[in-house]
Amino acid sequence: MSNISNLNHQILDFATQLKAQDDNFPTLSVLNNDGQIVDEEALKRADLSNDDLVKLFSSMLLNRQLDIRSTKLAKQGRFGFFAPTAGQEASQMGTAFAFRAEDWLFPGYRDIPQVVAKGWPIYKAILWSRGHVLGNEFKTEDGQPVNSWFPQIIIGAQYVEAAGVALGLKKREQNAVAYAYTGDGGSSQGDFYEALNFAGAYHANAVFFVQNNGYAISMPRADQTAAAHLAAKGWAAGLPSIVVDGQDAIAAYLAAKEARAWAVSGKGPVLIELLTNRFEAHSTAGDDPLRYRSKEDIADWWKKDPLIRMRKYLTDQGLWSEDQEKETIAQIDARIDADIKKADQVDKQKISDYLKNTLEVPSYVMREQIKKFESEGR
Repeated sequence: MSNISNLNHQILDFATQLKAQDDNFPTLSVLNNDGQIVDEEALKRADLSNDDLVKLFSSMLLNRQLDIRSTKLAKQGRFGFFAPTAGQEASQMGTAFAFRAEDWLFPGYRDIPQVVAKGWPIYKAILWSRGHVLGNEFKTEDGQPVNSWFPQIIIGAQYVEAAGVALGLKKREQNAVAYAYTGDGGSSQGDFYEALNFAGAYHANAVFFVQNNGYAISMPRADQTAAAHLAAKGWAAGLPSIVVDGQDAIAAYLAAKEARAWAVSGKGPVLIELLTNRFEAHSTAGDDPLRYRSKEDIADWWKKDPLIRMRKYLTDQGLWSEDQEKETIAQIDARIDADIKKADQVDKQKISDYLKNTLEVPSYVMREQIKKFESEGR
């Protein structure tokens, strides 16, 4: 009787339950903010060669330059919608580095760098931002398919799409997974849980990422949910769920690598929460982050810049130098310049083109509108 009473007492101890949620989600960390390895065994488990580490950091630099150049283009009116990514280079490129060409990516609108990392030309990303139909062609420069869905504007909807493809990959016995990204705000959407529940029930080949960057537009993460960790939401659907230092590219890679291996083996999906931060505005569409956060907070996070710690580690290992970085950035900028020029040379769409591309089979009214606008040269 006493054992049952003790057990019942523990069950009804709600305060202890809340503490247990916090204790059950430690943060995976390999490379600390000072650029030092804190877990040599985890580094070995990541199995990144020196060339891999350099490639990974180079992709992070590409991510940062895309952010800088895209922001400038948006201010000039030469770029459409753009969601800044500064601060999330480790969470984005570290995880993306773990996946293969045959895996299917389901990005949110802040995840264009991951699509580019899969081989999507930058000029098509620019066209996508402008709403051009060619921006929805997911092929490499030489015409090879890029296994990616378009960057989803509807918050969290990419999770549902990924769950469906993940089940298809499982049923076809493909050695591939579907992987999707959303932000902390996306974890408050119904699509988020529905996708986790569906993928979990069918043990689908999926890896889900929540980039907890602190704010859903202007809503601080602490005000969005009472959950101690967003990863805890995965437990509700029966998924293995972990928390990762999202400023640590090596930890992000290791988590994604292990999750992919788990999912592709038929054991079901994994949810990974990446603790990162959005250093800049939510988007270039008039958002002012100083209306909902302080300059001091932003400055503190810049000190945790994922580029700084990765750069320091590689430099200490003799794998990187200031001259090497200057050369890499110059090459990236030249690549971006060439793609901007290519995007600018693409014929602008007419109103009739938009109507033609809306539906596979235009309605009677649309056909009449197309005919009208074409007669007017529009």
